[in-house]
Amino acid sequence: MYKHILIPTDGSDLAERAVDQGLALAQQLGARVTLVSVIQPLHPPGGESVQLRATLAEYDNEQRRQTESWLAQAGQRAQSSGVPCEVVALTAMSPAEAIVKTARERQCDLIAIASHGRSGLGAVLLGSVTQKVLANIDLPVLVYR
Repeated sequence: MYKHILIPTDGSDLAERAVDQGLALAQQLGARVTLVSVIQPLHPPGGESVQLRATLAEYDNEQRRQTESWLAQAGQRAQSSGVPCEVVALTAMSPAEAIVKTARERQCDLIAIASHGRSGLGAVLLGSVTQKVLANIDLPVLVYR
């Protein structure tokens, strides 16, 4: 069946539940997982002052720290479950494009993703990242709500 599952996370509660469900599925199937989180850099329009560049650098550093923390925790849960796991932190303007590209490059055969993340509007609507992944991938996608 499935041998390599890509599981994106943004650290939100729903995304973390999707990570746990994806890991449980991988454990049952004897599959390996790639856990991925995408950092979106903040680039305001117009010229940047020295102070603004310093603030943006602080923001980027904090985002990277948070992302690495989420991935480390998820990787530990995978290890505790006996699921072979690779963690990937990416920086990209489009999380959906980065997720699709990573799934293809790593030859994943399933994506397990939360219905929405930090910018979600609730359980009724699919999040924009999830919608874009669904629209741009030719792999099976399991959406967790």
